Formats: sequence, C-alpha cells, structure tokens
Amino acid sequence: MATISSSFIQSPIQQSPHLFKSTQIPTKRTINFKIQAAKLPPGVELPKSQPKFQAPFLGFTKTAEIWNSRACMIGLIGTFIVELILNKGILEIIGVEIGKGLDIPL
Repeated sequence: MATISSSFIQSPIQQSPHLFKSTQIPTKRTINFKIQAAKLPPGVELPKSQPKFQAPFLGFTKTAEIWNSRACMIGLIGTFIVELILNKGILEIIGVEIGKGLDIPL
C-alpha cells in the first residue's frame, strides 16, 4: 500500500510544567513530529507525476492577468457605448467641466 508522508514540521510551542507559578519563566522548545497516513481511501489514485508550479512573479499570475485584462476591455467598451449613446464624454457625465482650461485667475 502507498503511504503519504510530509516532511518534519517544526512548531514553537511554549511548554511549562507549572503554568500558574510566577517563579518559573516559560521556555520555548521546538517539537518535531511526523505526519503519516496509513493507507489511501478506496478509489483515490496517486498522481503519476508531481505538478510543476512556478512561483508567481511579485504576485502576478498568468490566469489572473488574463481575467483582469478581459474585465478592463469590457469596461472600456462599456464606457465608449455610454459616451456614444449620451453624446457626452464620461467626465461631462459625472459633472466635471471640461474645455475651459484650468480656470486659474492670474
């Protein structure tokens, strides 16, 4: 039968024999333990090869960027359609005056 095991996991756990005594300082000890499954449930198959995942570059993944670009295209085309129907620019629609420069008295 196949067994699945993980590497040793280290976890800092505070252990003290006397929890409520103020005379002792609690110490931190690292405990190593191994996790192992005895056998796989029926019908579960092990993968034939390990998947090869690449770490994302600064959090950017290819799939996320494709979806973000699609959403951007839909939003941009939607903005163009609204401008075409209302015959106004998007800034005029939200109330920003345009075409008069900065309107700063000198």
